[in-house]
Amino acid sequence: MKYTELLKANKEIQHTLHGNEYKIVVLANIIVSPIKEILEYTLRVQGIKAYVKFGDYDNIVQDSKIFKDSNLIIIFWELSNIIDGLQYKANLFDEVEVESLISKVKSEIDFVISNFKETSLVLINKFSSLIFNYQNLKQNNFDSIAKELNRHLEQKTSLNIILIDIDKVIAKISVEKSVDLRYYYSSKALYTIEFFKEYSYFIKPIILSSNGKSKKALIFDCDNTLWKGILGEDGYDGIEMSNKTRDGIIFEEVQSIALDLSKKGILIGICSKNNPKDVDELIDNHPDMKIKEENIAIKKVNWNDKVANLKAIAKELNIGIDSMVFIDDTDFEVNYIKKYLPQVTVLQVPSKLYEYPRVLRENLGILYNISESDEDLKRIQMYKEQRQRESLKNNFETLEDYLKSLDLKLNIFVNDNELIPRIAQMTQKTNQFNLTTKRYTEIDIKHFIESDDWKVFAFDVEDRFGKYGVTGFAGVKINMNEQKAEIDTFLMSCRVIGRNIEFAFFDFIISYLNNLHISSIYGEYIKTLKNEQVKEFYESLGFKTIFNSDDRKNYELKVADYKPKNLAYIRVQYGK
Repeated sequence: MKYTELLKANKEIQHTLHGNEYKIVVLANIIVSPIKEILEYTLRVQGIKAYVKFGDYDNIVQDSKIFKDSNLIIIFWELSNIIDGLQYKANLFDEVEVESLISKVKSEIDFVISNFKETSLVLINKFSSLIFNYQNLKQNNFDSIAKELNRHLEQKTSLNIILIDIDKVIAKISVEKSVDLRYYYSSKALYTIEFFKEYSYFIKPIILSSNGKSKKALIFDCDNTLWKGILGEDGYDGIEMSNKTRDGIIFEEVQSIALDLSKKGILIGICSKNNPKDVDELIDNHPDMKIKEENIAIKKVNWNDKVANLKAIAKELNIGIDSMVFIDDTDFEVNYIKKYLPQVTVLQVPSKLYEYPRVLRENLGILYNISESDEDLKRIQMYKEQRQRESLKNNFETLEDYLKSLDLKLNIFVNDNELIPRIAQMTQKTNQFNLTTKRYTEIDIKHFIESDDWKVFAFDVEDRFGKYGVTGFAGVKINMNEQKAEIDTFLMSCRVIGRNIEFAFFDFIISYLNNLHISSIYGEYIKTLKNEQVKEFYESLGFKTIFNSDDRKNYELKVADYKPKNLAYIRVQYGK
């Protein structure tokens, strides 16, 4: 898309978006004005109501005091403009001058980072000497300054600060296409439109993840997708997926990438038209198969159409259709799914097979998780245990009898710092049982826990089949003077829906607030495309509606009027 077309499209799309604004502030010591519309459009087409504004030119340190309440801060701290012409002046500095400059910039970095310690998310570009030094064979002062300042930045990163290696962006499109030195020398506008497009694409996964837009599952076809060859024709010994053959090494690499994603909490699945016994035998026994049964969250291997199978996968995993990425090798299947399941992101194995790993790597951003937790390592096992539970469910006539048989245990934690990564992750990923769908980063949760005006409740669940992990969170604002509390966030992972856990959790919260002499509690439901099932949750707890519109409802509950559920089949204990 041409830049003029992008400007027009960005204006048009901004009026179609709903929800809260996502406020981005860019601080820079160079001119970066084209990034505004480019980044806004990049995010708006993903459903994020992004608005970009700028601090004053070359005023990063002072502006760090002003914009700390933004959703996102992006900092372009260009090395060549720390002092005018540093790219050539640095190499004339003596050792004392170099150290003096480095010391000055380090102190400014420390000041800026301190001012942003409570900001939700801060992206700081690493210092780079590449543009002016990419042809130098030896390291010079300009390189050394960049290296030392980056070392200092890496030591100062915290929960909310992510360093962006812009050398990777430049490498993608080349130095020549990234900069226009004509405008740099005339007006300090170093980077091109093409650079800002690539930069926006590069950081997009971070922003999507923090807004609950990242994908959750990577689903593979089998033949010529997980291995080279057709299992039903080439047979067990005829397929290739190891470095022993020219093509096999490509599929070994793809499987290895998938295994790495699995460790990060991405669900790996199979959706293939094949003989299920043949596929099972290969997964269990073939020495070259890297992805094994314990790595696979779900399999749909049959002769049904893949649209029906993908729908079934989403239902069984209890995730949205739009949370899946599907990979296939044939034009027919790829186009069929794009037509009938446009919500699914579909990737095709390229005809030039050697490009396959690169295609997969280039799309890893849509699976990026800004917060990682201990739960990610256990996710596959949890889904397997869930299928055992569902199988047992058919043996009981009533839901209550089934729930009684599970021996449910609810462990509740209050203001537990160890759970910060997992709580933040849940706010970023939970959509169905989420009353307000507010997204928070780890630094936000840390701030809540450390504040006297908040209580952060979380729970984990276990039953006779195993542990569900930390699967619920409620963030409650407290006003002790007025004896009031406001439920800012109340959410629960989809994997514990249907067990009445939410009622036992709420019983605990009410008891806790009652002990603090809270007399009134306020709640809110904000409608989204995915949380329809909880639109009457507060009514079920006895809250009274005090405001009602098409997309929002507000409630009040007198603590004295609350009637606890007292579910005997859920054992509740206070963790911390």
